[in-house]
Amino acid sequence: MAPHAEVDMGSTANGDGRQLSANGNYAGAASKPLFTVNSPNVVYTDSEIQSKYTYRTTTVNQGPDGKYVATPLETLYDFKVDRKVPKLGVMLVGWGGNNGSTVTAGIIANRRGLVWDTREGTQAANYYGSVIMGSTMKLGTDSKTRKDVNIPFHDVLPMVHPNDLVVGGWDISSLNLAAAMDRAKVLEPALKTLVRKEMAEMVPLPSVYYPDFIAANQEDRADNVILGPKACMAHVEQIRKDIRDFKAAHGLDKVIVQWTANTERFAEILAGVNDTADNLLKAIEEGHEEVSPSTVFAVACILEGAPFINGSPQNTFVPGAIELAEKHGAFIGGDDFKSGQTKMKSALVDFLISAGIKLTSIASYNHLGNNDGKNLSSQKQFRSKEISKSNVVDDMVEANNVLYAEGEHPDHTVVIKYMPAVGDNKRALDEYYAEIFMGGHQTISIFNVCEDSLLASPLIIDLVLVTEMMTRIKWKAHGTATAEEDAKKDYQSFHSVLSILSYMLKAPLTPPGTPVVNALAKQRGALTNIFRACVGLEPESDMTLEHKLF
Repeated sequence: MAPHAEVDMGSTANGDGRQLSANGNYAGAASKPLFTVNSPNVVYTDSEIQSKYTYRTTTVNQGPDGKYVATPLETLYDFKVDRKVPKLGVMLVGWGGNNGSTVTAGIIANRRGLVWDTREGTQAANYYGSVIMGSTMKLGTDSKTRKDVNIPFHDVLPMVHPNDLVVGGWDISSLNLAAAMDRAKVLEPALKTLVRKEMAEMVPLPSVYYPDFIAANQEDRADNVILGPKACMAHVEQIRKDIRDFKAAHGLDKVIVQWTANTERFAEILAGVNDTADNLLKAIEEGHEEVSPSTVFAVACILEGAPFINGSPQNTFVPGAIELAEKHGAFIGGDDFKSGQTKMKSALVDFLISAGIKLTSIASYNHLGNNDGKNLSSQKQFRSKEISKSNVVDDMVEANNVLYAEGEHPDHTVVIKYMPAVGDNKRALDEYYAEIFMGGHQTISIFNVCEDSLLASPLIIDLVLVTEMMTRIKWKAHGTATAEEDAKKDYQSFHSVLSILSYMLKAPLTPPGTPVVNALAKQRGALTNIFRACVGLEPESDMTLEHKLF
């Protein structure tokens, strides 16, 4: 078994020798769209979709009398989308963990169209739980029936299909992916039998291991590590080399790296150490003890030009890492997969507060038995998770100054306990206590049993697909100069911090100085409407005036 093993989920050969991707398009070619937009503001070429889009918003000023003046604003943007779907590689840090082994087996099963027996009956491979692969977007209204026309989200823009991914990665454990899959105890035995041969040939690359950042109970897994107990530039360069080798070995156009490994403790933010890009690079060179493994991976990816996504709750993106990404124009995103309890919480709290119901306390209890739970049984690592799970209601509370005075906030507590017997079937119990009309109270109790890795794995896919798509979108704004000068402006990429990923993450990372949005509906709306703008379509207003004014 090669120490560089991976699974190529890529294309199958057609009769003429060219490569067909999973969606029937020739790999690397401009995909054939499911729809076109009939508008003078949209132009299709062989290589691009070009659109003009008017973004409408409202600016507000408060006068000395306390009254507000709202002024509508319009900004014209040019978008262009590269239609060439690349051959994409994804490298997972913690590839041999529950999430890494589960998502890899899932891609194999989907790629091969596998069907297997379970106690409930026959099960076929699917991508349920993925926003991109399992949900739809309203395109518009049928001109004859006046019914909504909905299309798969994956078909809004020319996106990579997950069946075509080439998967590899690192892990501190040397187990091959078949053994890791058995250790995880997530998948049905019949499915494991069908994918075992491919999985057994996959062995993670050695990873960095700094014992102070993860729980001591993980030490027995650490038999596949790059030498060195703390951060150093040699580790950064080794990771960069691994990415280059992986890319070259498979003829990839791009590689995206995602952290699916253990939750780390929070790194302390120290002046002169990780507060600026230059200080962070110097701290790595000097082997400073407050540089975490995930930050080392982030720095390596930034310098290598590979987008990096953090799927765990620790503060990987210290200020110096964000500044370094901005300097290099590299994409980063995080933090912490939003899969079960927290997704329910962000949806329910948004609903209750929007309904004018005043939440006064939220109590969340979890117990789980997988390795994530084992690692989180250490207080320092639990604190990282507690922070990411506790802040998800902040923006919704702050947005309602009728219910909440300035600085007022619901009581909110989070408890996580390690219970090995339940394995990956996490139990999440939540109680929401609220004030209602005339001094009354409402209590909502939820008992949520979530198969943790089967909820998180589709998010890994979504984060990779959306991140890759964002590397092919460019924009420029009009209105700051003459029409001739506007036309000469260069297109630019989105900000290095991809806040568009917020829907999939508990603690969304946003560009410095910009607000964090946790409300699930707003996050989904941002994702949908940015994609719509790229093809020249207005946001769906949901006013349905076409039905009301006849």
